[in-house]
Order: sequence, then structure tokens, then C-alpha cells
Amino acid sequence: MSTFFLCTALFLCFLMLASLYRAIFGPTVLDRLVGVNAIGSKTVILLLLIGFLYGRVEMFIDIALAYAFLNFITVLAASRYFHKRKGLYEESFLE
Repeated sequence: MSTFFLCTALFLCFLMLASLYRAIFGPTVLDRLVGVNAIGSKTVILLLLIGFLYGRVEMFIDIALAYAFLNFITVLAASRYFHKRKGLYEESFLE
């Protein structure tokens, strides 16, 4: 069973790389925010898989919940900041 969790965690890391590409090279700020939020959500699941691998799920659930709450608040604050700045839907400066 630990082989299944390990393979799932490695596949999830690969998916995080795809989200990282969107977070870095997204054409708009909104695409970058969605990419960062996707990375945070995948990190929560990765923490739970690590808990299953080590056999200490009860400890890693607390860490994952705290990280999920922090991820939610951070993305909410960043989107509110960019919305007030009127830069949420504009093109990026890197192109």
C-alpha cells in the first residue's frame, strides 16, 4: 500500500510542476493566482499522503489543515489587493 501512496505522491509532484509553469508564465495576474492556489491545494494532499507513508496521519492532518487555511487566506488577500489595484485582468509586464 505504501508503494501506491509513493507513486501517487510522485505523480502529484509532477502535476505541481505543471501548475508552477502556469504560476510563472501565466499571461495575466489571475492565471498566476490560480496557479499558486492549485499548488497550495496539491500541497495539502501531498502532506496527507506523506502522513499515510509515515503512519502518522493524525499529525499531518493538523499541518495540512493549517496550510490549507493559510493558502486560502493568502490567495484571497492577493486577489482582493489586485482587484482594488485594477490589475487583475490586465496583461503582464514580462511579455
